[in-house]
Amino acid sequence: MSQLANPPAALDAPSASMASGVWKRFRKHPGAIFGFVVISTLIILALLAPLSPYNPEASEMEIRNQPPAWNHIMGTDALGRDLFTRVLYGGRVSLTVGLLVVLFSITIGVPIGALAGYYGGAVDSVLMRLTDAFLSLPSFLVLILLSAILREVEAPLFERNNVLTISLVIGAFGWTTFARLVRAAFLTLRETDFVAAVRALGGSDLRIILRHILPNAIGPITVEATLEFGYAIIEESGLSFLGFGIQPPTPSWGNLLSNAQEHFTKYPWLAIFPGLMIFFSIISINYIGDGLRDAFDPYKVLEKVGEV
Repeated sequence: MSQLANPPAALDAPSASMASGVWKRFRKHPGAIFGFVVISTLIILALLAPLSPYNPEASEMEIRNQPPAWNHIMGTDALGRDLFTRVLYGGRVSLTVGLLVVLFSITIGVPIGALAGYYGGAVDSVLMRLTDAFLSLPSFLVLILLSAILREVEAPLFERNNVLTISLVIGAFGWTTFARLVRAAFLTLRETDFVAAVRALGGSDLRIILRHILPNAIGPITVEATLEFGYAIIEESGLSFLGFGIQPPTPSWGNLLSNAQEHFTKYPWLAIFPGLMIFFSIISINYIGDGLRDAFDPYKVLEKVGEV
């Protein structure tokens, strides 16, 4: 009986060992740790936004455009609203958009790339031509067009370009990178000996894809997810800055910058603080992606120097 109980533990050991190795290499990347601390801090602050004593949408005209002070550490805007509170609530919106875009992109792109890479032939040709068609479009201009159209839609889930609407619009183009990345990984992995062995033992295509090939492509997918997260925040900020993204009075980092452009010379803090939030979130995510890329690098798995 003990011999029958041992194999499952033995099968779990390689995956646990791989995760441990990835974490050991990741934590030795100073930039990645810095990025992880910064983005974690921003997420925690955004989650704690409801604890602020100020209402992010309530106007107090008698204190409008006040510079940073102890009671308003980022100052107030043109309507007397506490900027720090609005930046925190804007972070909830911008970071949520980034997360949803990544989820949408993975949900669409990974299955398309997996099917194209595994089956090849006509399936690959059709799916990759579809991907190429999306890549050939001027994405930001199409995003503006879609946002302008959906802004007028009265459907409950798409009212006034809310978070879900903007996430779907950006995710409509974000999946293409995942599709091409996963396809490339599957084209390589489907020819390996362990896949041939599983196929010879009668393993179904679905089992081979989900249990044997896809887990080996998790590294590139994870790295791309961090980069896509950053791209989504930039695109949401750009759309909101131009007036096609999240609509006021709901704050986002992009529309906070848009509202500040008329007052930048006289009240620069209105643009500086939202801009810094975008800067720190993007650079920290890029550092995390860089650290994950090194952590999942197969050549580094073979390096023993510094691993002990």
